[in-house]
Amino acid sequence: MTKARDHGGGIDAAIACFGGARSDWLDLSTGINPAPYPMPAMPADAWTALPDKAAFARLYALARRFWNVPDDAAIVGATGASAIIAALPRVIPQGEVCIPGPTYNEHGAAFDAADWRLGQDPSHMLVAVHPNNPDGRIWQAAELTTPHTIIDESFCDVTPDQSLIHLAARPGTVVLKSFGKFWGLAGLRLGFAIGDPAIIARLTDLLGPWQISGPALSIGAEALADPQWADQTRARLAVDAARMDDLLMASGAEVLGGTTLFRLYKVQDATAAHDHLARHHVLSRIFPYAPDWLRLGLPAPDRWAQLENAL
Repeated sequence: MTKARDHGGGIDAAIACFGGARSDWLDLSTGINPAPYPMPAMPADAWTALPDKAAFARLYALARRFWNVPDDAAIVGATGASAIIAALPRVIPQGEVCIPGPTYNEHGAAFDAADWRLGQDPSHMLVAVHPNNPDGRIWQAAELTTPHTIIDESFCDVTPDQSLIHLAARPGTVVLKSFGKFWGLAGLRLGFAIGDPAIIARLTDLLGPWQISGPALSIGAEALADPQWADQTRARLAVDAARMDDLLMASGAEVLGGTTLFRLYKVQDATAAHDHLARHHVLSRIFPYAPDWLRLGLPAPDRWAQLENAL
C-alpha cells in the first residue's frame, strides 16, 4: 500500500477531530490565495465540446507572454502541476536525483515511484523548489548547473523578479508553473511545464490529448491576460503577509521564512499550537520532521478576526 504523504488541507479530518461545520473553519494549512481571480463568463462549448487546438494555442501564447518564456523553450499544460510532477521522472533519462529538502514531498514520491535513486549527488538530476516550500528559500541560477534540472516555481508568481524562467531555454531544464496557488483556483487543476523541447515533447505524449479541460483553458487564458489583477494581488499579499508576521510575533513566534502566500514560524511546540488553533476552527500546517515549525497561509480579507481571536 502506498504511504499517504503529508499535505495541507483536510478540513473533513479536522472536523472529525475538533467539530464544527465546514463553513466554520478557516483553512490556513495551504498556500492558496484566499482572494481568487474572479470567475469570468465562459462560452457554453467550454463545457460541451472537446478542447480544440486553438484554445490550447491561445492559452500557451498568453502563458508565454505572462511569464516571459524564452522563444527556444517549449510549453505544455496539464491538470495541475502535480500531474506534471508525477510524469516528469518517466521522460528524463534515469539516474540519481538530488532533491534538497525539506521541501514539497511529491517530487521525491514521483521519482521513487519511477524507480530512480534518491540521493545527495546533484551531478545528474536536481530538483529545486523555488521559492522553496515551506521555508521560502530562493535559488540562484549559478547553483543550478546539473545536466537535468527541474525548477518548481509553483509559488514564484508572488516574486516574478526572482523567476529563473530564462533557464527554460537550457537543454535538460524544465520550469514548473502552478496556476491554482497564485490565482486562488486550485480546484480548476491547471499547471504548466516549460523547458527543453525534447523533454516537453515526451511529456506531451505521456499526458495524452485533451489533458486540460475546456473550462480550465478558458479561465486560465482570461487570468493570464490580466496583468493588472496580478500586480494588485501581489501588493495585497505583501501587506497581508506583513500583518500575519506582526500577529504571530506578538504571540511569541519567530519568523523563519516563507512567501507572501504562506509564512513559516518557529514556535515552542507546533503540535500544541496546531491543536489550540484547531479548537478555534483554524487549520494550520505542521511538519513531522520539525516539531517547532508552524506554517500558516493567509486569511481571506473578511476572516482576519477569526485568526486574531484564535491567537
